[in-house]
Amino acid sequence: MAKAIQQEDSVILYDRTLLFSILTLLAFGLLMVASTSIVISERQYGQAFHYFFHQLFYLILGIGTGAVIFQIKTDYWKQISLALLVLSIALLVVVLLPGIGRQVNGSMRWLGFGPFGLQVSEFVKLTMIIYLAGYLLRQEKQVQTQIRGFLKPLLVLAIITFLLLREPDFGAATVILVTSLGMLFLAGVRIWQFAILFTGVVFILGILAISSPYRLARLTTFLNPWANQFDSGYQLTQSLIAFGRGGWFGVGLGESIQKLFYLPEAHTDFLFAVLTEELGLIGGLFMVLLFSVLVWRALRIGQRCFNAGQRFSAYLAYGIGLNIALQVMINIGVNMGVLPTKGLTLPLMSYGGSSLLITCMMLSLLLRIDYEYRLAEFGYRE
Repeated sequence: MAKAIQQEDSVILYDRTLLFSILTLLAFGLLMVASTSIVISERQYGQAFHYFFHQLFYLILGIGTGAVIFQIKTDYWKQISLALLVLSIALLVVVLLPGIGRQVNGSMRWLGFGPFGLQVSEFVKLTMIIYLAGYLLRQEKQVQTQIRGFLKPLLVLAIITFLLLREPDFGAATVILVTSLGMLFLAGVRIWQFAILFTGVVFILGILAISSPYRLARLTTFLNPWANQFDSGYQLTQSLIAFGRGGWFGVGLGESIQKLFYLPEAHTDFLFAVLTEELGLIGGLFMVLLFSVLVWRALRIGQRCFNAGQRFSAYLAYGIGLNIALQVMINIGVNMGVLPTKGLTLPLMSYGGSSLLITCMMLSLLLRIDYEYRLAEFGYRE
């Protein structure tokens, strides 16, 4: 990969802080998946570590896939950005076809491959970042000076959102929309145009949220979950109980009571609640700190690439940082009862093979961007 590099020992061609935060989150994530799923795994499969080994498989797959992606120059992703967009739309259509898409909990989100599955919306989160980074590179001046410059990608986003809502996957649609808006803002869209656009998107999302009785119930329940604590507010009240039991230092790793069939989806959407029950406020704040460092480094890498004239890499890094930040804020917000319940996992930590795999791919791409920037900064060549 870097056979032509004559590197001094003092020169580091990777972001050690970023890598430390990634590896620490992965380690804690695997540990918490084992802790939160052990009881439900025993009941459903007759052995305690079914979910743990499933997550471990996807972690190994994610690291392997990430290693391959790290070998690929970022220019290649720029060249195939349109092809990835077409592939994403095709997969979103295919997953809705009866007999092809796999239905879980009332949603058609997965394409099955034997015992394993791919959640298409997770793949689309990555491909939309790549597509939009390529678009912003090609149309940067138009985006900054003409209203049609940022209206064009909105048509693509409208198609993606429509297909996601057909699954339905309102959470993924929200993350993709807001991430895309953030990338457009960082690309230099004029403030008044962006304000109009942002207001319109918020209005549309609001209409979509209240148009479904199921989504409306989620929106209203989080405001006062105790009013229906044994019905629509059950999951949130159990999550809040987990936070309350944790105190400052937690009840101890593996000692959670809420994961014993009290808190539904304890190993997926509500893993953070169990984490704070077992590791306390200090443990929860440490996880937030790690995510904050990860997002900060991603945005910092984007800023450096932008200043160096590496526009495509900059927009990619910005998009990855925004995407992860949004998912973390929404997931933790849902766990704490300050946001309506969404079906979003906590990146790198919650149980979910597709989420883990795609996040590993994103972060590998981010490490590659930083690596190429450092090569150029120190005057090395591959």
